[in-house]
Amino acid sequence: MTDARATLTRYFEAFNAGDTDAMLAELTEDVAHHVNEGKIRTGKDLFRAFCDHMTRCYKEELTDMVIFANDDGTRAAAEFIVNGTYLQTDAGLPEARGQTYRLPGGSFMELRDGKISRVTTYYNLADWVAQVAA
Repeated sequence: MTDARATLTRYFEAFNAGDTDAMLAELTEDVAHHVNEGKIRTGKDLFRAFCDHMTRCYKEELTDMVIFANDDGTRAAAEFIVNGTYLQTDAGLPEARGQTYRLPGGSFMELRDGKISRVTTYYNLADWVAQVAA
């Protein structure tokens, strides 16, 4: 396993454990977080605030994970299935009633000095909305 793959493995294990501090330990101080359907957030403080918000609104576990990395360890990606429960209504989205959802997603990363410097996350928002609105 390349260093990038090991870094992503630790990051996603921390995600599944709900351990924001362990996720942050894998990031650079100036991490650029490209949120699906959202603005770019820069820095660990904004990443933590995003994680806190997500923890309030959603309970998610990523399964069927496949991690890819380039040879020099500067770029990596992961494809996975998001298995979740919608806990609390998120602004501008359907009302939360404990709905469950399952959809494919992916994350694309840049790494610098063994830490993640960019996180770009993708999932199909229309698919998610259709599942929780049903």
